[in-house]
Amino acid sequence: MSAITIILFFIYAWGLGYTITKFVRNSEIFLERNIMRIGIGLGLIPFLGVLLSLCRIPLDWKLFFILSLILPLYDLFKLVKNKNYPKLNFKLKKSNIYIIIVLILFFLTLFMYTKGAFSYPWLEDDDPWFHATGMKYISIEKNIFPENDVFMYINPYPPGYDILFGILHQTSPSLNWTMKFFNALIISLGVFFFYFFVKRFIGNEKKALFATFILASIPSYLSHFIWAHSLVVTLFFPAMYCIEMLKEDKKWMYPSILIIASICLVQPTQPIKFAFLFGFYFIIKWISAKKFNFSLLAALFGGYILSAIWWFNHFKPMFLSTSAKQIVESGANYTIFQKVIGIFQKVFPPSSGSATRAYSFNDIVFAKHQNMINNPIGIGIFISLLIVLGLFFVIIKYRKLLDDKNNYLLITSLWAIFTFLGFNAMTFNLPVGLFSFRFWMLFAIPASILAAEGLWFLYILSKRIRIPPLVILVIVIIGVIFTSASQKYSVNTAIWPPGVGWSSYEEVQSYNWLKQNLPVDTGVFTFAENFYVIGFDMFSCEWCFGVKEYQTTAINRTASELNSWLKKEKYSYLVVDGKTLKKFGLDDANNKIKELIDSNLFKPVHQSEGMIILGVV
Repeated sequence: MSAITIILFFIYAWGLGYTITKFVRNSEIFLERNIMRIGIGLGLIPFLGVLLSLCRIPLDWKLFFILSLILPLYDLFKLVKNKNYPKLNFKLKKSNIYIIIVLILFFLTLFMYTKGAFSYPWLEDDDPWFHATGMKYISIEKNIFPENDVFMYINPYPPGYDILFGILHQTSPSLNWTMKFFNALIISLGVFFFYFFVKRFIGNEKKALFATFILASIPSYLSHFIWAHSLVVTLFFPAMYCIEMLKEDKKWMYPSILIIASICLVQPTQPIKFAFLFGFYFIIKWISAKKFNFSLLAALFGGYILSAIWWFNHFKPMFLSTSAKQIVESGANYTIFQKVIGIFQKVFPPSSGSATRAYSFNDIVFAKHQNMINNPIGIGIFISLLIVLGLFFVIIKYRKLLDDKNNYLLITSLWAIFTFLGFNAMTFNLPVGLFSFRFWMLFAIPASILAAEGLWFLYILSKRIRIPPLVILVIVIIGVIFTSASQKYSVNTAIWPPGVGWSSYEEVQSYNWLKQNLPVDTGVFTFAENFYVIGFDMFSCEWCFGVKEYQTTAINRTASELNSWLKKEKYSYLVVDGKTLKKFGLDDANNKIKELIDSNLFKPVHQSEGMIILGVV
């Protein structure tokens, strides 16, 4: 555990959030103001990282530390100099009690996610291993422009997630721990950000609190899986909070633009879905107000334009490839609209997404204790009933849905319909999929708000049969815990597999032996892939031309040549693993192992089925 990095994380986030909101009208509630500064500052880091790197300024943690504290320290200095200290008022208001309850939800969520993440030593599945190499590169090289194309999640994939973790890794020695803990922390902080956004969105603290409880309980909202979606979805809430704060001050447009730009620089497909959510929001607000709101339009879509500072650098290789040209040319006889639809159908068919499938009624309504790990499915029977009641309540109020106080119901309903259709692309055989299984986490957002509306509708019904609202609330909370939260807890605290690339469990344990017995960042060379080495806190220069080139011929080098090269490059250990056996064959690998040991230049230090670790003598 790196306590200093946890402290630095909150300094970066709060300091940048303070700086970017210094010149706008903030909330008068102390806890809301400062907690949302953390979310807003977190939302600035990806954009700031890309901007600095484009200016060829090293992505060093000390720079982020300084940038986050310049204005707060300056303001503190002025306060001390002028002795203009703020008056401290510790009255326990109802709004603060609600925030304390959300704090409890935050800690419960963080406990669940960290308990699951640290219940095994490896990184789950496949995505985190590839993220680990990008994070290690950024932490060392301090830029986002590798000279060779070896990273899955840097260039042309937007690098925002790896930037954040690369900076954190500079002060936290264990990359494995850094990834597990801060990924869980970011998702858990989303509980706070969601509460404050919904409170502003619907104008009701009690409904916002219950909606937050539902979001924390619903199985389909973000597991502790380590991937860029953890950050991009979490940032949607600070972005929407800033947009809601436009009612207080039009200058909130600028923080909104910067956070949405960051969203576009974290993950490539979720911002497309968010564009629809933003679009529904803008259109309904426009119709409701009967007035075109330029500030709102600029806040919602300015970030997409600003994110072009990254995407323009990668426009040609991504969109003007031969395959893309063929797609466009094949639609030469169609309208522009038909061309766009055709491109989307080819790039994002209904089946797009590794876990996408058709879902049944049981898949949706009944949550299970065994589930997908990257994006769990299912809602739970009690939450499902509340959502239906919430939608029924919306239908009843159809005449008032464009009123200023009720337009959030129409917006939420459109969000729910869009995301519901999104994850059911194969179920309904829709023309476009856009990685449908990843819509589950987005559906949880409007579902939670509608569930809160459903509870309030239950309160109205309960008055007619004289059942106290407290009784209804207790029954619902218990029902949600046993039909949704319990299942979510089971999935997120279970032992998850390490991925499909491993040859055996013994191989995983052998890599873990490295982590348990060698100092962090010990040089470990392999004949095949390096991301397992990096993910288990060892070091291999995946991005170095010399290393990658030597790796292709290393198996043919003599023991003496290999020993000399490894010492020169500061590698202390050599691994012959399952990937080596697959790449070069069992006989060649065994002959090489025998040759190395017989030379007395390499010493076996650990061996298991399908893998051996040799120390460089």
